[in-house]
Amino acid sequence: MLRLLLAAPDGRATVTELARALNLRQPTVSHHMRLLREAGLVEATRDGRRTWYAVAGLERERVVELLEVPAPARVSGQVLQRIIGDLAQRFDGVFSRGTIERYVLESYDLLAERAGISQRLPSLTARFAAERLAALAAAERHDDVDRPLEVLFVCVQNAGRSQLAAAILRQLAGDRVVVRTAGSAPADAVRASVVAALDEIGVPLGGEFPKPLTDEAVRAADVVVTMGCGDACPVYPGRRYLDWPVDDPVGRPMEEVRRIRDDVDARVRELLASLG
Repeated sequence: MLRLLLAAPDGRATVTELARALNLRQPTVSHHMRLLREAGLVEATRDGRRTWYAVAGLERERVVELLEVPAPARVSGQVLQRIIGDLAQRFDGVFSRGTIERYVLESYDLLAERAGISQRLPSLTARFAAERLAALAAAERHDDVDRPLEVLFVCVQNAGRSQLAAAILRQLAGDRVVVRTAGSAPADAVRASVVAALDEIGVPLGGEFPKPLTDEAVRAADVVVTMGCGDACPVYPGRRYLDWPVDDPVGRPMEEVRRIRDDVDARVRELLASLG
């Protein structure tokens, strides 16, 4: 029923139309519409004698995500060995193959728990493992004054606030700053409203995706900025820790997402100025 509502002209349909499409009795459809309304997923509007149903505006993004989640996938051992081999070549002279294999397999396990990213699991495993290995290398030369500064943004889902901040900082700082993100409980994908809000100001998100918080990402950072994730981050001496009280954009109307984006933008610019 939710799929039909999303696909319907103007995003709405009557019980009669839904019953005809599903080959069900109208009382059955009405019953389920009532349950969906009580759950806050569907809203109804009257137009004369007819009642139109549509997916609730504030829940539309979540409904789309739920309906598009595929079954959990698995990556073949051959593909994982290919990833390990590629990264062994990339990090030749930096890490042993055993270290690389451990990070690839661990990264795969962390991502495979989330069924919503199964369609891109091989490529995301490779990228996540590569980012973790790069962070590990940076952590091991943390006292090197010639390396670029590293900033880590952490929120709960790594799908809103931290992605906004990271994208804006990358746009402003370029190669001067290495920017990473993580989430204490990462979602399956960056929120569509966040991508749209960034696009409105000409800031690309690139191929970023929500990823779990790992120890090496914190160890590599010079500055760790948390947003609503409490004490999820381990504390290491010599790092600068900031906590930004930024509202979560998830589930908010677009005008609210824009306000949050602009708040984050101002904070990022202030942070960049303080980095020198």
